[in-house]
Amino acid sequence: MRLLLAALSHETNTFSPVPTPRTRFCRDGKELLEGERAIAFFRGTGTCMGGFLKVAEEAGAEIVVSIVAHAPPSGPVQREAYEGFCDAICGAVAQGGWDGILLDLHGAMVAEGFEDGEGELLRRIRAIDPTTPIAIAYDMHANVYGPMVETATIAAGYHTYPHVDQAETAERAARVLLRALRGEVKPVVAWGRAPMLPHVMAQGTHAFPNKELQAMCRAWEESGRALAASLFVGFPHADIEGAGLSAVVYTDRDQADAQRMVQELLDFAWQAREQFVFRPEPLADSVARAKAAGVTKADKPVVLLDHYDNCASGGTMDTTEVLAEILRQGLEDVAFFGICDPAAVAECQAAGVGATVTLALGGKLPMPALPQSSRPLEVTGTVRTLSAGYFVTKEGLSPGLKVFMGPTVVLDTGKVEIVLVTRQIEPVSPDMFRVLGIEPRDKRFLAIKSRVHWRAALGPLAREIVECAGVGVCTSDYSQLTFRNVRRPVFPLDPGTNGPVG
Repeated sequence: MRLLLAALSHETNTFSPVPTPRTRFCRDGKELLEGERAIAFFRGTGTCMGGFLKVAEEAGAEIVVSIVAHAPPSGPVQREAYEGFCDAICGAVAQGGWDGILLDLHGAMVAEGFEDGEGELLRRIRAIDPTTPIAIAYDMHANVYGPMVETATIAAGYHTYPHVDQAETAERAARVLLRALRGEVKPVVAWGRAPMLPHVMAQGTHAFPNKELQAMCRAWEESGRALAASLFVGFPHADIEGAGLSAVVYTDRDQADAQRMVQELLDFAWQAREQFVFRPEPLADSVARAKAAGVTKADKPVVLLDHYDNCASGGTMDTTEVLAEILRQGLEDVAFFGICDPAAVAECQAAGVGATVTLALGGKLPMPALPQSSRPLEVTGTVRTLSAGYFVTKEGLSPGLKVFMGPTVVLDTGKVEIVLVTRQIEPVSPDMFRVLGIEPRDKRFLAIKSRVHWRAALGPLAREIVECAGVGVCTSDYSQLTFRNVRRPVFPLDPGTNGPVG
């Protein structure tokens, strides 16, 4: 048995000013992983590629890996990069002789000229090879279009947010594919959308309603009623027709039952639509609340979430408003992760460890999609740490994965240790602090540019959680964004929207 594996994964924030060239998909900023190097890199990791490799190797398959292209969320993928990635994958498909194709895709990729990046890739694959079975692992934040699921033999979405089941999701999809190859099952699919844009801050599977929706999907799979059942909360910071919540269910030959399960998921989500809305509070109030909670130091820190500027949703990671308010209100014993500012990092490197420097941090990327942009923040501090930014994740989203943050600095103001990075990266793991000489458990406050993913590994360290509405293209205030292309009416942009029709 010969299996072709490939990955092309990007969550596109169409409001983000961060560009998405080919180099953004390279883990070291230089070259893509492919072939035997990709197999060695991902084997045994808690990633989709890790899951695909596990199932393929257990089956004794001959494995060929085309490109593995993952990029942090940002603006639309540049057309030249997208075409190059599609050509590489389609070129591998065209070699022929495959028994199955396993694809690690995101589901919310927008490329210049294509708002359904995954569907266009699959259309091209099927134009070359209309019959070879395809299994796909999708992110829970996929914005689903018909070609994404109708051209696949099987597609499975994550059941957890934070996404701690990436490898498991790929394994689920791959195992169904192998069953189909053996003639044990014949997957059929049903899917549908609800007219709603759930706020990302209300999508976590630690709470109602997504916790219950994902439990329904898992129960149907475990009982055998569904081969794969997925509730996609969607990615709302994509101004495209298909943005929003959807459900996709595959069964063994019973499309009517698949449709019944889809409708049950959509109806449940619609009835709970108010719980998918997040309402922010003024920034000064949030920081004051955090300060009051941290008056007495305990064995766990208070966590402040600078969630409007989460780079894992396309944020620039260089907005300064939350950091400025923390400094203004005088919070002490704070670790702030972080500000993406290569120029500031270079200045600290030139000054050296122990030097005192005054820098204008952040505020360097204009954000024309918002009514306001961030401003540089002047800070004086001591250079405490210079790091190459390499570490291996031990827990959380992708255990065993080698991560490259790029050159990284810790700048200490005396009250706040500010992490300065050269690549946008979401602070989701204690390992990211510890490689810089910071023990997160010992801090009075952890201020991080994150939304939900931090809960997987940093969550157990939190004594209290305070969400801080700063400035950024991941804003939870939809009124700050202009939606021109999303289907209308849609809740909560249009409060009187009618629900999904059975």
